[in-house]
Amino acid sequence: MQAPGADTGSTESCIINPCRAPGEPALPATGVLAVNPSDTRAMAALADRRRLRRHFLFHSRLYAGADLFLAGPAVGAPMAALCLEKLIALGARRVVLYGWCGSLARELACTDLLVPTWGLAEEGTSVHYGGPDRPRCDEPLAAALAAGLAGRGRLLRGPVWTTDAPYRETREKVARYGRQGIMAVDMEYSALCSVARFRATRLAALMLVSDELWQTPWRPRYPDRAFRARSAGILELLVDLLLSSPQDFP
Repeated sequence: MQAPGADTGSTESCIINPCRAPGEPALPATGVLAVNPSDTRAMAALADRRRLRRHFLFHSRLYAGADLFLAGPAVGAPMAALCLEKLIALGARRVVLYGWCGSLARELACTDLLVPTWGLAEEGTSVHYGGPDRPRCDEPLAAALAAGLAGRGRLLRGPVWTTDAPYRETREKVARYGRQGIMAVDMEYSALCSVARFRATRLAALMLVSDELWQTPWRPRYPDRAFRARSAGILELLVDLLLSSPQDFP
């Protein structure tokens, strides 16, 4: 997959390259990129409890300690890719994306967890990184993540459709992609897989199902306080898992 005129073979011809500037932190290798703005308050509270220090990251936030960093929000493929590029330049080598997704499949219900396997790229960022149109996560990292979360709620694995246009998620597309076995839709996953592949960085994702697009009428749960509390709890669980069992994440 390559756009006409795109040059993705090398960084040498790029005018702007991500780098660590003077005064910027050197990050630990492992961390979480939490893309949803609704998790911002929970992320700040979690960083405070873990005594992570805050740093600049565009319009997002970055918290870092000796063993883990926490970054976000970063909605949509372009902003998420920009943040991931900077995190990699600062030292990130093992990144877990945490976000929400909409279910396309009856077996995937609101508040379930999904660890994606690959992404259908229907966003405009992946093409500039020269990857396949179905980019994949780092499978050993994803498998370790799924194993570590076993017993913490209903968890499934499967592919995700990533789009830049949430207001163009039509019933026809939901039905067609659902028939193809694609389980959910988000706005960042395939792009971040492409960036990670290009930069030789390991990336996996954990998603919380926020709505069911296959339902008629559409069934969103993300406005509910109980749902947002669950999202905050899952984010904390993810951070605890990465900090308490680093040996389980290859």
